[in-house]
Amino acid sequence: MTSIDLNADLGEGFGRWRLTDDEGLLSVVTSANVACGFHAGDPVTMRRVCELAAERGVTIGAQVSYRDLAGFGRRAMEVPRAELAAEVAYQVGALEVFARAAGARVAYVKPHGALYNRVVRDAEQAAAVVEGVLLAGGALPVLGLPGSRVLEAAGRAGLPAVAEAFADRAYADDATLVPRGAQGAVVTDADAVVERSVDLARAGTVVALSGARIAVRARSLCVHGDTPGAVGLARRIRERLAASGVRVEAFA
Repeated sequence: MTSIDLNADLGEGFGRWRLTDDEGLLSVVTSANVACGFHAGDPVTMRRVCELAAERGVTIGAQVSYRDLAGFGRRAMEVPRAELAAEVAYQVGALEVFARAAGARVAYVKPHGALYNRVVRDAEQAAAVVEGVLLAGGALPVLGLPGSRVLEAAGRAGLPAVAEAFADRAYADDATLVPRGAQGAVVTDADAVVERSVDLARAGTVVALSGARIAVRARSLCVHGDTPGAVGLARRIRERLAASGVRVEAFA
Protein backbone atom coordinates (compact mmCIF):
# COMPACT_ATOMS: atom_id res chain seq x y z
CA MET A 1 0.00 0.00 0.00
CA THR A 2 1.19 3.52 -0.81
CA SER A 3 1.87 5.59 2.30
CA ILE A 4 2.46 9.26 2.99
CA ASP A 5 3.01 11.49 6.00
CA LEU A 6 0.61 14.39 6.63
CA ASN A 7 2.25 17.37 8.29
CA ALA A 8 1.15 20.84 9.36
CA ASP A 9 2.82 23.95 10.80
CA LEU A 10 1.78 24.31 14.44
CA GLY A 11 2.45 26.49 17.45
CA GLU A 12 2.39 29.59 15.27
CA GLY A 13 1.31 32.00 17.96
CA PHE A 14 3.01 34.32 20.40
CA GLY A 15 1.82 35.30 23.86
CA ARG A 16 -1.96 35.67 23.81
CA TRP A 17 -2.09 35.66 19.99
CA ARG A 18 -2.75 32.33 18.25
CA LEU A 19 -2.81 31.64 14.54
CA THR A 20 -3.21 27.87 14.27
CA ASP A 21 -5.80 25.49 15.74
CA ASP A 22 -3.18 23.22 17.25
CA GLU A 23 -5.58 20.94 19.10
CA GLY A 24 -7.73 20.41 16.03
CA LEU A 25 -4.85 19.76 13.65
CA LEU A 26 -3.16 17.36 16.06
CA SER A 27 -6.24 15.16 15.82
CA VAL A 28 -5.61 14.73 12.09
CA VAL A 29 -1.94 15.07 11.11
CA THR A 30 0.84 12.55 11.68
CA SER A 31 3.70 15.07 11.99
CA ALA A 32 3.78 18.52 13.62
CA ASN A 33 6.19 21.22 12.43
CA VAL A 34 6.46 23.23 15.64
CA ALA A 35 7.52 26.88 15.47
CA CYS A 36 10.61 27.40 17.62
CA GLY A 37 10.34 31.07 18.54
CA PHE A 38 12.08 32.77 15.61
CA HIS A 39 9.14 33.32 13.24
CA ALA A 40 6.41 32.43 15.75
CA GLY A 41 6.02 30.48 18.95
CA ASP A 42 7.17 31.05 22.51
CA PRO A 43 8.21 28.73 25.35
CA VAL A 44 4.68 28.25 26.69
CA THR A 45 3.28 27.52 23.24
CA MET A 46 6.14 25.16 22.37
CA ARG A 47 5.63 23.23 25.60
CA ARG A 48 1.87 23.00 25.10
CA VAL A 49 2.11 21.76 21.52
CA CYS A 50 4.75 19.18 22.44
CA GLU A 51 2.57 17.86 25.25
CA LEU A 52 -0.48 17.62 22.98
CA ALA A 53 1.51 15.96 20.21
CA ALA A 54 3.02 13.41 22.59
CA GLU A 55 -0.41 12.59 24.04
CA ARG A 56 -1.80 11.94 20.56
CA GLY A 57 1.18 10.09 19.13
CA VAL A 58 2.02 12.80 16.60
CA THR A 59 5.67 13.07 15.56
CA ILE A 60 7.35 16.34 16.58
CA GLY A 61 9.53 18.30 14.16
CA ALA A 62 11.42 21.57 14.66
CA GLN A 63 10.35 24.26 12.21
CA VAL A 64 13.39 26.54 12.07
CA SER A 65 13.41 30.02 10.60
CA TYR A 66 15.28 33.22 10.13
CA ARG A 67 15.00 35.46 13.23
CA ASP A 68 11.98 37.41 11.97
CA LEU A 69 8.98 37.57 14.31
CA ALA A 70 7.67 40.78 12.75
CA GLY A 71 7.69 39.31 9.26
CA PHE A 72 6.58 35.80 10.27
CA GLY A 73 9.81 34.46 8.80
CA ARG A 74 8.71 35.26 5.27
CA ARG A 75 11.12 38.14 4.56
CA ALA A 76 14.38 37.56 2.74
CA MET A 77 17.36 38.01 5.07
CA GLU A 78 21.13 37.84 4.76
CA VAL A 79 22.55 35.81 7.64
CA PRO A 80 26.20 34.66 7.72
CA ARG A 81 26.67 30.90 7.56
CA ALA A 82 28.10 30.47 11.07
CA GLU A 83 25.36 32.61 12.59
CA LEU A 84 22.58 30.76 10.76
CA ALA A 85 24.00 27.37 11.77
CA ALA A 86 24.07 28.45 15.41
CA GLU A 87 20.53 29.80 15.25
CA VAL A 88 19.21 26.59 13.68
CA ALA A 89 20.88 24.55 16.43
CA TYR A 90 19.48 26.91 19.06
CA GLN A 91 15.92 26.44 17.79
CA VAL A 92 16.20 22.66 17.59
CA GLY A 93 17.69 22.51 21.07
CA ALA A 94 14.97 24.69 22.57
CA LEU A 95 12.21 22.51 21.17
CA GLU A 96 14.01 19.33 22.24
CA VAL A 97 13.77 20.43 25.88
CA PHE A 98 9.99 20.56 25.68
CA ALA A 99 9.68 17.43 23.55
CA ARG A 100 11.70 15.41 26.07
CA ALA A 101 9.74 16.84 28.98
CA ALA A 102 6.61 15.55 27.25
CA GLY A 103 8.13 12.10 26.87
CA ALA A 104 8.88 12.49 23.17
CA ARG A 105 11.73 13.86 21.05
CA VAL A 106 12.39 16.10 18.10
CA ALA A 107 12.32 13.66 15.18
CA TYR A 108 13.11 15.92 12.19
CA VAL A 109 13.84 19.49 11.10
CA LYS A 110 11.99 21.59 8.54
CA PRO A 111 12.94 25.14 7.49
CA HIS A 112 10.15 27.72 7.36
CA GLY A 113 9.12 30.48 4.99
CA ALA A 114 11.89 32.53 3.41
CA LEU A 115 14.54 30.13 4.70
CA TYR A 116 12.69 27.16 3.18
CA ASN A 117 12.59 28.82 -0.22
CA ARG A 118 16.16 30.13 0.03
CA VAL A 119 17.68 26.70 0.62
CA VAL A 120 16.05 25.30 -2.49
CA ARG A 121 18.77 26.99 -4.57
CA ASP A 122 21.30 28.57 -2.18
CA ALA A 123 24.01 26.01 -1.41
CA GLU A 124 25.67 28.17 1.26
CA GLN A 125 22.50 28.72 3.27
CA ALA A 126 21.53 25.07 2.78
CA ALA A 127 24.90 23.99 4.19
CA ALA A 128 24.34 26.28 7.19
CA VAL A 129 20.98 24.65 7.95
CA VAL A 130 22.51 21.18 7.81
CA GLU A 131 25.45 22.33 9.93
CA GLY A 132 22.97 23.59 12.50
CA VAL A 133 21.10 20.28 12.55
CA LEU A 134 24.37 18.43 13.12
CA LEU A 135 25.38 20.91 15.81
CA ALA A 136 22.11 20.22 17.63
CA GLY A 137 23.09 16.54 17.78
CA GLY A 138 21.56 13.39 16.36
CA ALA A 139 21.04 12.24 12.78
CA LEU A 140 17.77 14.12 12.34
CA PRO A 141 15.97 13.91 8.99
CA VAL A 142 15.63 17.18 7.06
CA LEU A 143 12.34 17.93 5.34
CA GLY A 144 12.42 20.00 2.14
CA LEU A 145 11.44 20.45 -1.48
CA PRO A 146 12.40 17.60 -3.84
CA GLY A 147 15.68 18.38 -5.61
CA SER A 148 16.54 21.22 -3.25
CA ARG A 149 20.07 22.11 -2.19
CA VAL A 150 19.21 21.50 1.45
CA LEU A 151 18.22 17.88 0.77
CA GLU A 152 21.40 17.40 -1.25
CA ALA A 153 23.45 18.82 1.64
CA ALA A 154 21.61 16.64 4.15
CA GLY A 155 22.34 13.54 2.10
CA ARG A 156 26.03 14.38 1.83
CA ALA A 157 26.16 14.83 5.61
CA GLY A 158 24.56 11.44 6.22
CA LEU A 159 21.21 12.84 7.34
CA PRO A 160 17.96 11.36 5.98
CA ALA A 161 16.61 13.68 3.28
CA VAL A 162 12.80 13.66 3.14
CA ALA A 163 11.03 15.20 0.16
CA GLU A 164 7.89 17.20 0.84
CA ALA A 165 4.94 18.32 -1.30
CA PHE A 166 2.28 20.98 -0.72
CA ALA A 167 -1.38 20.31 -1.34
CA ASP A 168 -2.40 23.95 -1.18
CA ARG A 169 0.48 25.74 -2.90
CA ALA A 170 0.86 26.40 -6.62
CA TYR A 171 3.89 24.97 -8.43
CA ALA A 172 5.99 26.41 -11.24
CA ASP A 173 6.96 24.16 -14.15
CA ASP A 174 10.37 23.49 -12.54
CA ALA A 175 8.59 21.97 -9.48
CA THR A 176 9.43 24.92 -7.22
CA LEU A 177 6.74 26.81 -5.34
CA VAL A 178 5.20 29.90 -6.90
CA PRO A 179 6.21 32.89 -4.68
CA ARG A 180 3.47 33.81 -2.20
CA GLY A 181 3.21 37.32 -3.58
CA ALA A 182 2.24 36.05 -7.04
CA GLN A 183 -1.36 35.64 -8.15
CA GLY A 184 -2.59 32.08 -7.67
CA ALA A 185 0.27 31.10 -5.35
CA VAL A 186 -2.13 29.57 -2.83
CA VAL A 187 -4.78 27.07 -3.93
CA THR A 188 -7.99 28.08 -2.16
CA ASP A 189 -10.48 25.64 -3.69
CA ALA A 190 -10.89 22.91 -1.06
CA ASP A 191 -12.00 20.26 -3.57
CA ALA A 192 -8.95 20.97 -5.71
CA VAL A 193 -6.64 20.71 -2.69
CA VAL A 194 -8.11 17.31 -1.79
CA GLU A 195 -7.71 15.96 -5.31
CA ARG A 196 -4.19 17.34 -5.59
CA SER A 197 -3.32 15.51 -2.38
CA VAL A 198 -4.41 12.18 -3.86
CA ASP A 199 -2.49 12.82 -7.09
CA LEU A 200 0.66 13.71 -5.16
CA ALA A 201 0.40 10.64 -2.93
CA ARG A 202 -0.55 8.07 -5.55
CA ALA A 203 1.00 9.34 -8.78
CA GLY A 204 3.69 11.74 -7.59
CA THR A 205 2.36 14.42 -9.91
CA VAL A 206 0.55 17.74 -9.66
CA VAL A 207 -0.83 20.29 -12.11
CA ALA A 208 1.41 23.38 -12.15
CA LEU A 209 0.09 26.94 -12.35
CA SER A 210 0.71 26.88 -16.10
CA GLY A 211 -1.59 23.87 -16.49
CA ALA A 212 1.25 21.41 -17.15
CA ARG A 213 1.37 18.19 -15.15
CA ILE A 214 4.73 17.86 -13.43
CA ALA A 215 6.45 15.24 -11.26
CA VAL A 216 6.66 15.97 -7.52
CA ARG A 217 7.57 12.80 -5.65
CA ALA A 218 7.38 13.22 -1.90
CA ARG A 219 7.21 11.23 1.32
CA SER A 220 5.38 13.95 3.27
CA LEU A 221 2.45 16.19 2.42
CA CYS A 222 2.00 19.61 4.04
CA VAL A 223 -1.29 21.30 4.87
CA HIS A 224 -0.79 24.88 6.06
CA GLY A 225 -2.17 25.40 9.53
CA ASP A 226 -2.87 29.11 8.93
CA THR A 227 -5.27 28.39 6.07
CA PRO A 228 -8.91 29.23 6.96
CA GLY A 229 -10.72 25.99 7.75
CA ALA A 230 -7.41 24.12 7.97
CA VAL A 231 -8.68 21.43 10.36
CA GLY A 232 -11.67 20.51 8.22
CA LEU A 233 -9.53 20.53 5.09
CA ALA A 234 -6.87 18.33 6.68
CA ARG A 235 -9.55 15.88 7.80
CA ARG A 236 -11.01 15.74 4.29
CA ILE A 237 -7.57 15.10 2.84
CA ARG A 238 -6.83 12.29 5.28
CA GLU A 239 -10.20 10.64 4.67
CA ARG A 240 -9.83 10.91 0.89
CA LEU A 241 -6.31 9.48 1.01
CA ALA A 242 -7.51 6.50 3.04
CA ALA A 243 -10.42 5.95 0.66
CA SER A 244 -7.93 5.97 -2.24
CA GLY A 245 -5.81 3.24 -0.71
CA VAL A 246 -3.12 5.51 0.75
CA ARG A 247 -1.92 4.79 4.28
CA VAL A 248 -1.28 7.99 6.24
CA GLU A 249 1.64 7.55 8.62
CA ALA A 250 4.61 9.51 9.95
CA PHE A 251 7.90 9.15 8.07
CA ALA A 252 9.98 9.42 11.25
